[in-house]
Amino acid sequence: MSIIVNKDTKVLVQGLTGKTGSFHTEQALAYYGTKMVGGIHPAKGGTNWTGSKGETLPIFASVAEGKAKTGADASVIYVPPAGAADAIIEAIEAEIPFITCITEGIPVMDMVRVKAKLEKSKSRLLGPNCPGILTPEECKIGIMPGSIFRKGSVGIVSRSGTLTYEAVFQTSNEGLGQTTAVGIGGDPVKGTEFIDVLEMFLADPATTSIIMIGEIGGSAEEDAAQFLIDEAKKGRKKPMAGFIAGRTAPKGRTMGHAGAVVSGGKGDAESKIAAMEAAGIRVSPSPARLGKTLVEVLKG
Repeated sequence: MSIIVNKDTKVLVQGLTGKTGSFHTEQALAYYGTKMVGGIHPAKGGTNWTGSKGETLPIFASVAEGKAKTGADASVIYVPPAGAADAIIEAIEAEIPFITCITEGIPVMDMVRVKAKLEKSKSRLLGPNCPGILTPEECKIGIMPGSIFRKGSVGIVSRSGTLTYEAVFQTSNEGLGQTTAVGIGGDPVKGTEFIDVLEMFLADPATTSIIMIGEIGGSAEEDAAQFLIDEAKKGRKKPMAGFIAGRTAPKGRTMGHAGAVVSGGKGDAESKIAAMEAAGIRVSPSPARLGKTLVEVLKG
């Protein structure tokens, strides 16, 4: 099994005709035939997109039209920051069940507006400022490099795009493979949080262990740790390894992602590591040992 996406997921691309959207759509189509079913452009509806290898997809004038004509149940957004929030809202209003926004640099107030719309909707948003989601040998949405994935048993959830790839590469090398890897993104206001993904991994019988990668800033990791403690009391628990990026960041400084800022004594690496360890997560001493740390946990 997997979570959220699989071989049957049908994906619309918002921003398909741009350079970034075109490149990553070609990569997705090449990855085990991910079902990319069309693109969206208000001025180019009725035309076709053609990839560098001759691939073609229809362009629709709106997300609602694209959903109606293709049966799409997901969309991915490669729209520039100024228009990305409106693109997300259009997908929400079209009742797309799963929306992934790759765009980096969306203004926080735009995302506050999106979040309010999202909370009253039937949609789930992944991102923004995230690498996307990938279920090995089934579906690739976003910018993750498919070549490092192997079908297996580890669920991976991360705020850091680069460290998502690192965890995937290492678990592949250790012979464990992955069920699904989810990059939730590092912005302070986003759609899907650690708890949402952990809930799905705990419920997925094919996911027998989990890697969770956090960063300094905010309280999402501490919240997730408390969730895991509460679930363990109900008998729901799986072996876990983890890592917190930004351990050496000075307080009050933004490091990398917009959400990675420490202030007022909260959100620092030490408190996050302590919370994760209290929840039974074995925290790796470095990102280079994530795979081996999980193997150690599995061996007991």
